[in-house]
Amino acid sequence: MMTAGSGVFVDANILVYATFDQTPWHIAAQRRLTEVGRTPVAFWTSRQVLREFLAVTTRQGFLTPLPSPLFLAKTVRHFETRFQIATDDTEVTARLLELIEQPGAQGKQIHDANIVATMRRHGIPYLLTHNVSDFIRYQPWIAVLPLLP
Repeated sequence: MMTAGSGVFVDANILVYATFDQTPWHIAAQRRLTEVGRTPVAFWTSRQVLREFLAVTTRQGFLTPLPSPLFLAKTVRHFETRFQIATDDTEVTARLLELIEQPGAQGKQIHDANIVATMRRHGIPYLLTHNVSDFIRYQPWIAVLPLLP
């Protein structure tokens, strides 16, 4: 159960869906952010997630036409004011290496493991994501808040 003051880390997919009304989960993402925010929580994200947001939203086929670079830059700057930005430092790397060893991660799973390492480093207990299955292995360390509760 979330309590006032809890930290909630927001994953890139939530940022993408909440930003673009052309995405299938747009309304759900906006509602979920509002719902979670009803408890006075601290919303967090990271530079890694901001890069993932940009990677997705600049990929050919994401939308036609693609969002303008000016719009994307403005959007990321907005995220930097709306969310606390968790730093990636040597302690995050140490926790990432622990997660690679146990429960194990490889390939693309390293990105998710780094999110969990970042959360653990900054004491952020909750992750808001649509990719629940990617984070099941980390539930001893974090609580996943799914896009669709």
